[in-house]
Amino acid sequence: MSVRISEYRPLFAFLVLLTFIAQCGEGEKEKMLTEENKICVYLIGEKDSTLVKDQLPGLESIFNRKIKVDKLEMDLNFAYHPRREQYHSSAILEKLKTMKSKECERLLAIVGVDLYVPELNFVFGEADFQTKVAVVSITRLGQEFYGLPENKLLFLERVKKEVVHELGHTYGLPHCPDPGCVMHFSNSLRDTDLKSYFFCVNCKKKLKLKDR
Repeated sequence: MSVRISEYRPLFAFLVLLTFIAQCGEGEKEKMLTEENKICVYLIGEKDSTLVKDQLPGLESIFNRKIKVDKLEMDLNFAYHPRREQYHSSAILEKLKTMKSKECERLLAIVGVDLYVPELNFVFGEADFQTKVAVVSITRLGQEFYGLPENKLLFLERVKKEVVHELGHTYGLPHCPDPGCVMHFSNSLRDTDLKSYFFCVNCKKKLKLKDR
């Protein structure tokens, strides 16, 4: 009897997901995920909710928090810089601070516009540790931005890394010198592609010191 490989793809994907979760939680005591202290993720100007929802199990395992995903209508023109044709990420953070509710321990927005801060040409995201809000742009994470063919898997990997990176900042983690650590600063997309989804040993130690 012959069996098509495609019939095993759902099982293979499930096994990969289990492996990913196990690696995230290795060496740590399991904690029950509760609705309290959840991380709220807002999709602004981005209709594809699978950007985060397909990655929820892995993200929740990393931070030991429930993650709630919602779409949010918000006009970002207040942060637009006409000459640069970009949006000031710090201005967006200021707006997000006013929207953070008590049910959200942390708030992260995923936006479909190109972000910048005055001292840099662009940023993939920005975070504020004091108020625990963050923003991530998906604009430069797709191959199409660089005139290359679309690669959905690579795109989703980049989104996951940037989301974990910015949320890491909300826990007080600084940029890490280890190029393989998710907290390593991405000066270019190549840096994002080279690093992993995970915190290095030193960053894990720092993370345990935070009030989680």
